Amino acid sequence: MASSPSFPLNAWYAAAWDHEVGRELLPRTICGRKLVLYRTTGGAAVALLDACWHRLLPLSMGRLRGDEVQCAYHGLRFDARGRCTHMPSQETINPAARVRSFPVVERHRFIWVWPGDPALADPALVPDLHWNDDPAWAGDGGLIHAKCDYRLLVDNLMDLTHETFIHADSIGDDHVAQAPFEVTHGERTATVTRWMIDIEPPPFWRAQYGRPGRVDRWQIIRFEAPCTVAIDVGVAATGTGAPQGDRGQGVSMVVINTITPATDSTCHYFWANARDYRLHEQLVTTQIKQGVARIFAQDEAIVEAQQRAIEENPGHVFYNLNIDAGSMWARRIIDRMVAAELAPHGMAAE
Repeated sequence: MASSPSFPLNAWYAAAWDHEVGRELLPRTICGRKLVLYRTTGGAAVALLDACWHRLLPLSMGRLRGDEVQCAYHGLRFDARGRCTHMPSQETINPAARVRSFPVVERHRFIWVWPGDPALADPALVPDLHWNDDPAWAGDGGLIHAKCDYRLLVDNLMDLTHETFIHADSIGDDHVAQAPFEVTHGERTATVTRWMIDIEPPPFWRAQYGRPGRVDRWQIIRFEAPCTVAIDVGVAATGTGAPQGDRGQGVSMVVINTITPATDSTCHYFWANARDYRLHEQLVTTQIKQGVARIFAQDEAIVEAQQRAIEENPGHVFYNLNIDAGSMWARRIIDRMVAAELAPHGMAAE
């Protein structure tokens, strides 16, 4: 008996950065589906199933002819809706000849794809990551193809206690692991809020703050189902009102994370870092991007090692600590989404 899926299909998933999709065919696996992405001559992003209707050759091995994909094997052509427009050596085209097309939205510098029921693909449900292209913020990001279950990265982001131990040379110190935190949740969201009051900033934040003195530091982690995490972080001069909402004596960033399952044990991790200071200094953008990339490479090594250990220990049950509250709520929300999709077929758990 096949196991239940670990990810819902009726959701928007980041399939690519906007700059990755152009007039070359881009193959990418999203939620177990092999897709091919490209742009029409008018610039619209397209996502088709990466398999020719005729003999299943990946369409990504073919080429674009205008706004159509031509299969490399026998030359069948498919338009942006997936409808076959040309067959070799015959004038009549089989009306069943088509490949599946997927709803696409381009927003916040990402190409989002809906792998589930297209009738449910509401663009209003695209996660709000406006910092990524808001002129009041500056930053950049990258993409990691991680060899792990996407939920391990959600776990990692929802509990930043690990900064004390994995990232001690940059953003971590003892205050992160010692500070109290609060967890709240809604139907599709979970939030972890942690304040560290009157502390010496760790190396990364000391450099960003750019002045001596003790600070109040915050981490406000917001999960939006099924796998987007936006983290509001920063430091401000201690006692100047940051916990009450006045961040004028500090610096703020939003760490943008959206993780897309590829398979049950691999995923695409899209990340970015946006800041509200020194907006026009490209050197600062580059330096922060490089620093964050090093930090996330440390996380990548951890979650991939964890995935290997999970596969070597089938059936192992994880034990949760207080610090796991945020990730536990995130997983519950994901599980509910998966169960809701299975329910019409009588497979949902009670």
